[in-house]
Amino acid sequence: MKAAVFYDAKDIRIDEVAAPSSVGATEVRLRPFWCGICGTDLHEYAVGPIVIPSKPHPLNGSHSPQILGHEFSGEVLEIGKNVTNVKVGDRVSVMPLLFCGSCYYCQRGLNHLCRTMACVGLSYQWGGIAEETVVPAQAVAKLPDSMTDEQGALVEPTAVAAYGVDSAGVRPGDTVLITGAGPIGALASLYAHSLGATVFISEVNPHRQALARSLDVGEIFDPTTTDVVGEIKDRTGGVGVDAVVECSGNERALQTALSAVRKAGTVAQTGLHTKPASIDPMVLSEFDITLRGTWCYPVTDWPRIIDLIGNKGLPVEAVVSAKISMNDIVEKGFEVLLSPTGEMAKVLVKAQ
Repeated sequence: MKAAVFYDAKDIRIDEVAAPSSVGATEVRLRPFWCGICGTDLHEYAVGPIVIPSKPHPLNGSHSPQILGHEFSGEVLEIGKNVTNVKVGDRVSVMPLLFCGSCYYCQRGLNHLCRTMACVGLSYQWGGIAEETVVPAQAVAKLPDSMTDEQGALVEPTAVAAYGVDSAGVRPGDTVLITGAGPIGALASLYAHSLGATVFISEVNPHRQALARSLDVGEIFDPTTTDVVGEIKDRTGGVGVDAVVECSGNERALQTALSAVRKAGTVAQTGLHTKPASIDPMVLSEFDITLRGTWCYPVTDWPRIIDLIGNKGLPVEAVVSAKISMNDIVEKGFEVLLSPTGEMAKVLVKAQ
C-alpha cells in the first residue's frame, strides 16, 4: 500500500509499504479518508527528528522511518474479536494519543501526560496518511451522519484549541483575546465564540487576518500597526480581557497576552514556543494573573468535540485552506505551509 513516510528532515517519501496483515483483539483496521498536516509534523519535516524516535520508543518500540498522520478520519475495515465500540463500515475519528495506563499520571486520569506517551503517526507503527492503518479500538470514536469525512479529520486540532480555551476558564459573557490566527487560533476563536464569549483576535499575517475575518466571530487587530493592548483596554473599560489564549508560540504575543489580560485573569499558553521567551514575572504577582500551559487535550474529549461539530454546528471546516492528494504532500503541503508568506492555514491530505 502507499504511505507518506518520514525518514529525516526534508525527507518525506511516498513509499510502497506492507499493508497491515491482521489486527489484535482490541485493535481496528481503518481506511483513512482525510488527514491534516499539523504544526508538529511541520517541525519534524523542517528540523527533525524531534518527537519521532530514532531508537525504539519505550511504550511500543516504534522508530523511524515513520508513517505520518495523526489528525485523521477513516472507515472501519476490520475489528478485533474483543472490540465492541465500533463495527465494520463505521466512519470514525481517531484520538491519536497512546498511553501506558499505569503510570502516576495515567492513574489520575491525566493520560495525555503519560510518562511514556506515544502518538499515532509520530511514535507508533502506523499513521493516518496511508491507504490502511491499525489503531487501538479505544482511540476511535464514531462519527454521526451529520459530520463529513473532512470534519472528522478536524476533531484533533479542534480538541487542542478547545482545551486551550477551557484551560483559560472561558465562560459565557467573558471577553477573550486569541493571539495568532493559524489553525489552532482560528479554531479557538470559533470555540470561544460558541461559548458566548466576546472574541478579539491578534494576527500579523494578512492571509490569516483574512481567515479570521471570514469566521465572523470577533474583531481583528494587526499588532504591527495597532496597539493591541490599548485597543483591548478601550473596549473593556480599561480593565482588560478575562482570558487570553496564546496560540502563536511567539514571545511578543505572550508579552501582549500578559499586558492585555485583567487582574486575576488567565493566560493559557497553547501555541508551542520553539525557543525561550522572556516575560516579567512581577506582572504575574502584582496583578494576580494565572499563566498556565496546555498540552494536547484530555483523551476522553472526542465524543464532546464530535457533538459540538456534528450536532451543534461548530463550523470547523472553515479553517481548511486546501485539500491535496498524498502524492503532492511535500510540494503542496509541507513546503507551502512552511512558506514565510503564510498563505495556507490547514491543509488536508487525501489518504487514498
